[in-house]
Amino acid sequence: MNKKILALAVGLSISATAQAKTPTLEQMWQIIQDQQAEIAELKGQLQETDIKTEATITAVEQIAYTPVTASKTTFGGYGEVHYNNLEKDNSSATKDAVDFHRYVMFTGHQFTDKIRFFSELELEHSIAGEGKVGEMELEQAYIEWDATDSLSAKAGLFLIPIGLLNETHEPNTFYGTERNNVEKNIIPVTWWEAGAALNGEISPGFSYDVAAHSGLYIAEGKHKPRDGRQKVGKAKADNMAFTGRLKYTAIPGLEVAASLQYQADVRQGEGAAIDGTLFETHVAWQADDFQLRALYAQWDFDDVINATKDGASEQTGFYLEPSYKLNEKLGLFARYSEWDNSAASATDSKITQFDLGVNYWLHPNVVFKFDYQNQDAPGGAGYDGINMGVGYSF
Repeated sequence: MNKKILALAVGLSISATAQAKTPTLEQMWQIIQDQQAEIAELKGQLQETDIKTEATITAVEQIAYTPVTASKTTFGGYGEVHYNNLEKDNSSATKDAVDFHRYVMFTGHQFTDKIRFFSELELEHSIAGEGKVGEMELEQAYIEWDATDSLSAKAGLFLIPIGLLNETHEPNTFYGTERNNVEKNIIPVTWWEAGAALNGEISPGFSYDVAAHSGLYIAEGKHKPRDGRQKVGKAKADNMAFTGRLKYTAIPGLEVAASLQYQADVRQGEGAAIDGTLFETHVAWQADDFQLRALYAQWDFDDVINATKDGASEQTGFYLEPSYKLNEKLGLFARYSEWDNSAASATDSKITQFDLGVNYWLHPNVVFKFDYQNQDAPGGAGYDGINMGVGYSF
């Protein structure tokens, strides 16, 4: 195309010259020089046009074919607000309260396909600070590495692999406004420590977890495991703890697991040593719209702890929870639970509770809850009444 333009220009110049008066040799020479100059100028313009065109094409191709990559940093969270209206059996005492119980933020980052970071920051009871009812807590902050397709390792601050709720406790994933009392008072949920852990697969659907981590500190005058959570805030670490779990999920809709934890001294070197062993086992079975959850947990402590609380050397609990989803939004549940933080005592010290309620999922990640509880405790110290709540996760 460029050669045709040059030929046309030359041809027009020669034709126009032929029609005019025959020039002298000097004039002919000048004409040729002028034509060469014009041809050189046309070549320059064409070359510049070609360069600009090529640059434009390259730029368009870069825009069209440059891949758009997703962010490697993720963000999420969950929260729940509760209303409790309860009356004590043996007196006129009541529990009437509204509480934004938890406001949680997740942050994660994928360094590579095999290395990632995850964290969970929680504000409890809405207001934190000196003299306030709430507190700010870092519940998870760990690095995880996939060593192989069937083995991963993590180090940092993580949730202990025990029970049904400790690792999965977003409000839209369980029934009832409040978390069940067995996992709360015996295990105790939510429970996190600092250390290192391995998760591996023995065969498809059959996995294990092992962890070495910081442990409980049940101070003099205390006896409940829940009192011993240090939350890794300048935690005493004279004695570490070790946890192992086996979990079977090879059958769709079924989870069966057992966990064992051992700590040589829950007093962390203060006074006489008290060792502690926790055993927990559970089953969760889902068949179409019917679900059944059952869990048993037991602590065995050295008899020295009985000097603080008679019978505290054994602390046990269990619950059964059937539920049924009427449709994708509405589900009904019932729960019977029983727990005792001084089960080795000769006197009756167990607490029982029956819960009956409903969950309504406005969205799979947004749930409204209503339930009634009837609690029996020694000396008529149980609380009966209603609980309501709303929760979300994203």
